[in-house]
Amino acid sequence: MSRPEDQLPPDLYYNETTSKKYDTNSRIKNIQAQMTHRALALLNLKSPSLILDIGSGSGLSGEILSSIPPPIGPHTWIGADISASMLAVALEREVEGDLLLADAGQGLAFRPGTFDAAISISAVQWLCNAESSVETAEGRLKRFFESLYIALKRGGRAVCQFYPRDDRQKKMVSSAAIRAGFGAGLLEDGQGTKAVKVYLVLTVGASGDITGVVDGMDGVEVEDGRKRGGKKGVKNTRRDEITKTKARLERKGRVVKATTKYTGRKRRIQF
Repeated sequence: MSRPEDQLPPDLYYNETTSKKYDTNSRIKNIQAQMTHRALALLNLKSPSLILDIGSGSGLSGEILSSIPPPIGPHTWIGADISASMLAVALEREVEGDLLLADAGQGLAFRPGTFDAAISISAVQWLCNAESSVETAEGRLKRFFESLYIALKRGGRAVCQFYPRDDRQKKMVSSAAIRAGFGAGLLEDGQGTKAVKVYLVLTVGASGDITGVVDGMDGVEVEDGRKRGGKKGVKNTRRDEITKTKARLERKGRVVKATTKYTGRKRRIQF
């Protein structure tokens, strides 16, 4: 049986008919609810938060976010999806979140530090398919994760549940997140079964330690993008460090001075 993302782009696959079937299928709704609660457990939120739901569809996950009882909830959420038909179903159901028609593969247009957290259920695998000859899967993932990093507050967390085609695709997704600056951990539920579900747990900044999020869970592979060093045997120069710092600040929306031939040079001591 072919995967949905192999058949059509998501905005075409989830047309009016498919979107309504998705929203009314009791099996799909139960699975969606289980994965949403799992993502919330991995986020480990302690108070009502502003959450971005990427690939929000008809608002099934959003309804759960709105229903979390005090003192942890209810959460306020904004949903972004590429399918206008899915969003139309959400509007018909009068979900409580704000909705945005957007292609995550082109980047998320939010101000720096807008959200406390983000979730994505069964959506990221769609970004692994390039929709035209001028795009690449790597480019779409790069734009998505870099813009998500910017949209989250320092110390913020994100959990992306997705269905990778194979280990190569799983590595491509996690590597794109790490290159964007996230601390990243991969968790697999149901290992060795056809129902395996992969969760990419992401944190922003030193205060969001990824090892604290997934501590004590079996099957978690952790790689922290903030602690990666250079290639073995290659010494980083002062200019390299300054350039990396500037690039990181620019991703966060900060204005930095232009890099010139004088960047990183030590000043002579004047007597």
